[in-house]
Amino acid sequence: HARQFGMIFSMVDEVVEKRTPLQLSMDELAKRLSMISFAVIAVICLMGVWQRRPWLEMFTIGVSLAVAAIPEGLPIVVTVTLALGVLRMSHRKAIVKKLPSVETLGSVSVICSDKTGTLTTNEMAVVSCFTAEDAIIDVAHHLSHKHSQALSRILLTGNLCNNSHRNELGTNVGQATDVALVNILRTFGLEDQRPYFRRSSEVAFDSETKFMAVTGVLSTAGVGAAETVYVKGAYEVVMDKCTTVLGADGSPVRLDEAWRTKFQQAADKLSSQGLRVVGFASGPSGSLDARTLTFAGLQAMQDPPRPGVKDAIASLARGGVQVVMITGDAEATAVAMARQLGILSPTSSSTTSASSASIPGVLTGRQIDALTERQLQERIASVSVFARTTPRHKMAIIAAFQANGAVVAMTGDGVNDAPALKMADIGISMGKGGTDVAKEAADVILVDDNFATILAAVEEGKGIFYNIQNFLSFQLSTAVAALTLITLSTAFRLKLPLNAMQILFINILMDGPPSQSLGVDPVDRRSVMARPPRAKNAPVLNTRLLYRIAFSATMVVLGTLYVYVHELVPADIEAPAGGKVADQRDSTMTFTCFVLLDLVSAVQNRGLHTPLTANRMLGITVSISLVAQMSMVYFPPLQGVFQTTGLAFGDLVFLVAIAAVSFGMHEARRTYERRIAQEETKDFAAGSVDWA
Repeated sequence: HARQFGMIFSMVDEVVEKRTPLQLSMDELAKRLSMISFAVIAVICLMGVWQRRPWLEMFTIGVSLAVAAIPEGLPIVVTVTLALGVLRMSHRKAIVKKLPSVETLGSVSVICSDKTGTLTTNEMAVVSCFTAEDAIIDVAHHLSHKHSQALSRILLTGNLCNNSHRNELGTNVGQATDVALVNILRTFGLEDQRPYFRRSSEVAFDSETKFMAVTGVLSTAGVGAAETVYVKGAYEVVMDKCTTVLGADGSPVRLDEAWRTKFQQAADKLSSQGLRVVGFASGPSGSLDARTLTFAGLQAMQDPPRPGVKDAIASLARGGVQVVMITGDAEATAVAMARQLGILSPTSSSTTSASSASIPGVLTGRQIDALTERQLQERIASVSVFARTTPRHKMAIIAAFQANGAVVAMTGDGVNDAPALKMADIGISMGKGGTDVAKEAADVILVDDNFATILAAVEEGKGIFYNIQNFLSFQLSTAVAALTLITLSTAFRLKLPLNAMQILFINILMDGPPSQSLGVDPVDRRSVMARPPRAKNAPVLNTRLLYRIAFSATMVVLGTLYVYVHELVPADIEAPAGGKVADQRDSTMTFTCFVLLDLVSAVQNRGLHTPLTANRMLGITVSISLVAQMSMVYFPPLQGVFQTTGLAFGDLVFLVAIAAVSFGMHEARRTYERRIAQEETKDFAAGSVDWA
C-alpha cells in the first residue's frame, strides 16, 4: 500500500498546474491595452510638441490619457465577479476552491464522469443471480429457502469476502457492492457468517487487478477444517483464475470452453440490463496463486440513475458539452446505463472491437492499451463510453481530449483519481463519498455528489464570462471615448474639454460602482446554455464585443463633441496660447454630457436578455453616480475642486434629450445583437454534432 500511495503522489506531483483560459485571456488583454494606450499617448505628445504646446501641458495630457485608457477597475471587478460566483455556486451545492475555476467551468467542452455514485445513486441492490445449477434467478420472485449448492456458495463467498460493517443503527455501511452482498442474505433467509469466520489474510480490491480475496477458516465447517480462499471481482478476471466450475448437479467439473461461453452469455445478458455483474469463486488455500479455483456463479446488482441526471446531460448536450462516462464496469453494463442516461442513443450498438467505427462508440481499457497516443486522439472524439478502465486509463483519456483542444472536467472520488483530477482543466471531487486526497487535488467539490450540480456550475461559469465581457464593453468604451475626445481636441487645437479632476472622476467613480454591478448581472440560464463553450484560445474581446465597444464609444464621443462644439464660441476656438482651457460653463456642459452618456452606456451594456429592472445593483449604482454628478455641478465646495458651475434647467433638459437619443440607439443595437445571437444559436443547434 505504501508503494502504491508513493506512486500516486509522485504522479500528482508530476502534473503541472495550468493557467485557466480566463487568466491567459486577461494577461493577453492587459498587454495589448498597455501597448496601444502608450502608443496613442506617445503620438499625442509628439503632436503637441510639434504644435509647440508647453511641456507641462503635454505632461498633463499624457497622464490624463493614461488614466483614461487603462481600465484600472478590471482586476477588482473580475475578482469580485468570480467571488460572487463562488458564493452563488456554494448555494447550489458546489464548493469552488480556486476563483478562476468558476469561469473555466463555462469553457468546459468535455465532462469525463464516473458512473457509480455520480451518474448513479451508489445504492447497490442484488437483483439477479446465475449459477450452472439454477440458471438465472430473479431475486424479487425467488420464494424458496432451499438453495442449491452453487447458490449457497456464491452467497457465502460474497458474505465472507466483504469489508462492510453494521453501524449503531443496525444498518450495513461500507463500499456499496459489499453492502449489497450482505443485504441480499436476508432475502434468502440466511445470516451473516462473518462472526464464525477467522480471516488469516486478505488481498484488497484494486482497480488495476479488479478482484478481492480473503483466506481463513469457517468454524461451522467442523473441527480440523482446512483454510479456504474466497474470491470476488470482475467475472472475467475471476474466471481466468479457475480450472473448475460448480456444474449442473452442484459438483465441480472441468471449466471448458462450453462452460466459459455459457457464463459469458449469462453475464452479457445481465450486463445488457445495466446491471453490475460480479463473479465468485473459492478453493483450498493456495489455489488463488495456482489459478486452480472453482467458479461458483454470478451476482448482478442494480445501481439506479440519479434523478435529474438524464435532463442535465441533455441540457449540457444542447450547450455543446459532451458528457463521457468512464467506468470500471463491463462494457455491456456501461452501454446499457449510457443508453438510459442519454449518453448513447438507443439505436447505437456497443462496440466490441477496436476496429468498430460506430459514432458514438465504446472503448475498453484493453483497447486503449492497444492504441498509440496518436491513434487514441483520432478515435476519442467519437467515443462517449469507456469501460473496464483503470486510473491510468483516465489520464490517457484526459490527455487525448486536451490534445484535441478540449477543455476537460473530470469527476472522481478515490485516491487513485487524484492524478487525473489534477491533470484535468477542472477537477471535480465528491463531497460525501470522496477521499481527502481527491478533494485536495480537485478544483470543485460537489457537496451532494450529484452530477446535476455540474450543470448548475457550468451555467454559472458561462454567465460569469458573459458578465465579464459586459463589464469590459462598458469599461473600454468609456476609456476609448475619453481617449478619442482628448485626442480630437488636441489634434484640432481646441481647448481641453475635460480637466484632470473630471477625467479622474469619470474613471474612478463612473468605472467603479456601475461596472461592478455589470459583473453581477443575473444569469439567463436558457440563453447561456444555448451557446457553445468558449474555445480555450478564444480572446475575451471577440469581434462582436469590439463592435459594441466602438458603438458605445461613438455614442459618447458624438454626443459630447456636439455639446462641446455647440457651447464654444469662435473666440474660444482660436484662443491665445496658454489659454486653451474651456471656460467653466463649457467644461461643465461637456463633463455632464459625458457622464450622462456614460451612464446610458452602463445600463445598455447589461446582458442582452436581462430586463431593465432585473439588476437592482446596477440601478442603485447608476442612481448614486447621477446624484454624485449633480453634486459636482451644484454643490459649491465641489464646484471649486472640479471647476464646474451651476447649469440652468434648460441646459439639463437639453442634455437629457441627448442621453435619451443615445438610449434609443443602444436599444436598437441590442435588438440587432439579440437577433444575431438567436440566428447563431439556431445554426449551432442544427450544426453541432448530435453525440447524445
